[in-house]
Amino acid sequence: MTGDTPGPAGMRNEYAADLGLSEADLAADWHAQFARWFADAVASGLPEPNAMVLGTADAAGRPSGRTVLLKGYDPRGFVLFTNHGSRKGAEALANPYASLVFPWFPIQRQVVVAGRIEPVDRVETEAYFASRPRGSQLGAWASEQSRVIGDRAVLDAGYRAAAERFADVDRVPAPPHWGGLRVRPETVEFWQGRASRLHDRLRFRRTAPDPGPADDGRWVVERLAP
Repeated sequence: MTGDTPGPAGMRNEYAADLGLSEADLAADWHAQFARWFADAVASGLPEPNAMVLGTADAAGRPSGRTVLLKGYDPRGFVLFTNHGSRKGAEALANPYASLVFPWFPIQRQVVVAGRIEPVDRVETEAYFASRPRGSQLGAWASEQSRVIGDRAVLDAGYRAAAERFADVDRVPAPPHWGGLRVRPETVEFWQGRASRLHDRLRFRRTAPDPGPADDGRWVVERLAP
């Protein structure tokens, strides 16, 4: 505690008593339910509702986390894009499992995902890269993501070099070390805040070990104690 700032132990918000999530409220599958809640998050005016916390671990099991942006979802899973040489990219290749958390606290909801990581095919990667602003495209070439650099000037010089390299190119190509990752869920939990910390937690869990192209495995819904 510093000055007038209260200590974290005393910080708490009471969630609304009249909100809830029952099994009858759920859509038929996790994808439809996520689409419903994602639309609610967007409509609520939340800043960057597609922001999610991505947790990965290296080959020795040491975890790391960071906030990234969801760039697509469908029945196969959740897609993000990154430099494959970055910490998260390297961990995804070495230990291909991840967790995702969508922290939609202003609307008293979270979505928690766990599943296997797989690379997105190159055609999908290049289509998304082409949709990015040119500055972001050049930044992907300029930054050796997660590497130690001496100072900001190194990054700025890299950007200038990329801008010069592609000055006469209308479409900047996707770097070969840059691409998409898809988290194919094995569990998707929908968390609704409730009064007295007795939150509603309903989880879709896949029971078939090997999903097909559209994740046609069987799923069960389970209620978890808060």
